[in-house]
Amino acid sequence: MKNPFKPRGGVRVSYVTVGFMAVLFVGIGILIASNLQLPAPARADVPLNIAQTGAFPVVQSDSGESESPFVGVVEKVTNAVVNISARTRNADDLPWWHQGSNYASSSGSGFFFRDDGYILTNNHVVQNARKIDVTTATGYKYEATLVGADPETDLAVLKVDPEEQIVTIPFGDSDKLKVGDWAIAIGNPFPQQGLDRTVTVGVISAVGRSNLRFGRETPQYQYYIQTDASINPGNSGGPLLNLKGEVIGINAAISSPTGTSVGIGFAIPINMARAIVPDLIKSGHAHRGWLGVWLANVTEREAKRQGLDAVRGVRIDSVFANSPAEKAGIKSGDIIVGFNRQTVDNSSQLMVLVSTVRSGKEVPVDIVRNSKPMTLWTQVTDRDTFLASVDKDEPAPTDNQDFSSETFYGMELVEFTDDIARALSMEHIDGLYVRRVYPGTPADDASITKGTVLLDVNNSPVKNLTDVRMIEKQLEGHSDTVPLIVQEPDGTIARKVIRP
Repeated sequence: MKNPFKPRGGVRVSYVTVGFMAVLFVGIGILIASNLQLPAPARADVPLNIAQTGAFPVVQSDSGESESPFVGVVEKVTNAVVNISARTRNADDLPWWHQGSNYASSSGSGFFFRDDGYILTNNHVVQNARKIDVTTATGYKYEATLVGADPETDLAVLKVDPEEQIVTIPFGDSDKLKVGDWAIAIGNPFPQQGLDRTVTVGVISAVGRSNLRFGRETPQYQYYIQTDASINPGNSGGPLLNLKGEVIGINAAISSPTGTSVGIGFAIPINMARAIVPDLIKSGHAHRGWLGVWLANVTEREAKRQGLDAVRGVRIDSVFANSPAEKAGIKSGDIIVGFNRQTVDNSSQLMVLVSTVRSGKEVPVDIVRNSKPMTLWTQVTDRDTFLASVDKDEPAPTDNQDFSSETFYGMELVEFTDDIARALSMEHIDGLYVRRVYPGTPADDASITKGTVLLDVNNSPVKNLTDVRMIEKQLEGHSDTVPLIVQEPDGTIARKVIRP
């Protein structure tokens, strides 16, 4: 038999030589390792001490064993998380009192935040619900009352009368969050599979996310926490927690090409909820602070011209007449870089900061005007009260003016007169002013908002209500999309598409 260790060059190597060389190399390796003081490899039957390696945080349990820090948080709060089932009526032709296929159910999550049975969840979980059932961790099932809801932040408060001792979760402080902080999500993903109170863990991926679109359920006020803790359908309304077991956000949405978690989830900051929950409990709807300004984000060119250290802040495009901003001395062209002692980065953040200030409170506003920083003080008022006063100040109808309104694809329209433009500190153009947009309508789906001016419908200009009524008659039975040309509230001209 040929020797397998014989190289092509013809030199023979014996088995004894190979063995000797192997022993020699092992010995040299041991000697080098001892001189360098390298740790010996861990034995398979001896677990590594994770606390010493720093690979993952641990805590000491009551028994003295090392365990994940998430265990204690979950054990403390998981029973506060509830399953919410909301029954809504489909758009079928069957009468609503029929029990059966003309009803649809949506499911989500929520959590107790008061021991007298108050539950916080998302508005989109319970929107248009005729019956809401809440199931607790113990299996108790209650019919809940919708106390208050706010589509503009996607928050809702429910109330049940518990027959058991319930667990509540305290509110934390979402303003103190840092990117990289641990985040724990608890909810009921894929409820049809019975996956109640599932726990997922991740980190805070970002804060202050805005300008996101979620179809007809898109809230106006956005300053989302982004997390990679897995959030899936059914998790909506569940709590996002810190390591203290405090709620820092309400899980609300995901960004995904598949409809399931890909590590990009969004939660409503708890400080936003903290500001409006008392209103929802007291009156059923939210009251928002109001400055009375049109906003625009700062451009790079403008930041350089004004001497800003970064492209941040909010430029005042125009100021409402008799508004809190005008009374405080805020002018068109000013750049707001701070509000109520918080740094302002963009218009979405400023909208949230202003909206959470109670009416009548005076707060500082840091601005830059002509490259000079200054601080002004403004007394924030209630938004709805101010806008109602603007509507009341509109002039009475005359023989040649029509101040009646027309509802068109979910928009309440009035003629955009010189007087209305002056009251709103806007430049007058021929068109129809959108006074209101009803949720869930084609106009709402097309992202049309109050303050928009309608200029052209289906390739025909509209200057008065008669124009739009004629177009509406022409479109009867029309199922194709309807193009619009509008002036956005910020003054830009845009093309919109209505889908009847």
